[in-house]
Amino acid sequence: MQVLVLEDEESIRSFIRLNLQRNGFEVVEARTGEEALQALDRHNPIDIAILDVMLPGELDGFEVCRHIRSRDTRTGIIMLTARGMEGDRVKGLDYGADDYVVKPFSPLELVARVRALSRRLDGQAADAASGRLISGPFTLDLQERTLCKADQEIALTPREFSLLHLLVREPGRAVSRDEILNRIWGEEYYGDVKTVDVNIRRLRQKIEDDPSRPAYLETVWGYGYRWRKDD
Repeated sequence: MQVLVLEDEESIRSFIRLNLQRNGFEVVEARTGEEALQALDRHNPIDIAILDVMLPGELDGFEVCRHIRSRDTRTGIIMLTARGMEGDRVKGLDYGADDYVVKPFSPLELVARVRALSRRLDGQAADAASGRLISGPFTLDLQERTLCKADQEIALTPREFSLLHLLVREPGRAVSRDEILNRIWGEEYYGDVKTVDVNIRRLRQKIEDDPSRPAYLETVWGYGYRWRKDD
């Protein structure tokens, strides 16, 4: 599995590379956003991208993230930032990132997150069985990992698909934020449950006719979320 590491500080980039290589990943390095876009073309496919936010040049990590998402919804993306403000974390998730790590970070934590994302992308999760799930106008193809609404495909990130799959396969069951966090992000994840809310909001923007009045992806106030049962 190929991992792109976009980081302008050579010492940090080398540190990340060594830890990933020790865990069996192939690593492609880039120092600027422009170099990252070139690497994406030369080393296709890139399975996971680790993107620093603050970079020299005209393209920051957010722009690279948006570019990756515009061309491929299946690439796993982890944002790497020295800024711990919630707004920056939300911005990265809104741009299509699957996860974020705030500097200074533990190398063990970063590798654990890459491995967890890798397992999901490889389809090794226990629920990655073949077949389709149909609910109302929606069809989830579990082999192709695609979502269609009334025969129109909706582009989802790997994390969004896994989150939707978790809810759609048990319609009517209220799933807590903590359960969603553990099952989709993994027990190694150290972020807070607001990450779940951000991803739910993004999903609603993609699948609901009126995201402010969701008809399918319902909120269970003070607890979590559920997928509406078909009538």
